Amino acid sequence: MGFQTLLTKLIEAITRGDGRAARACFTADGVYHDCLYGAFQADAIATMVEQYFHRDATKFIWDTHDPVCDGRIGYARYVFSFESKLPESLGKRAGFEGVSICELVDGQFASYREVANSLPGLQALGFVPERLARLAGREAAAFFARPEAAHHRGAA
Repeated sequence: MGFQTLLTKLIEAITRGDGRAARACFTADGVYHDCLYGAFQADAIATMVEQYFHRDATKFIWDTHDPVCDGRIGYARYVFSFESKLPESLGKRAGFEGVSICELVDGQFASYREVANSLPGLQALGFVPERLARLAGREAAAFFARPEAAHHRGAA
């Protein structure tokens, strides 16, 4: 299966709340690194879709643009929005853009992660500055923990 087809299959499964179909897009030990909820591996991917995404939001719209893939790594720009189910922001719509970064093995995702500009969308939901700061701090920690960022740690 080609990268765009696999990515579309994943997105369609997630937006309709089908965790098992989303899980089927991944290798046995595949990991979905979500920019808001963190990392979920293997069967926990289905749990993420059904018990996190669809617990907290509804009416998802997820468009991808300009996908590229060399057979091993795939990238796609995306625009994503949803309607909140959270009590403090019930019915409000949040949106953001980002890039999906996907490692593929034998036509499945070994890793799916995102670089997303999510804070403006979350601010639109009414998230307080302290909550946004925690999310930004978690993203910063994840960035500096990646091997490719090693020589950026402590650089002057």
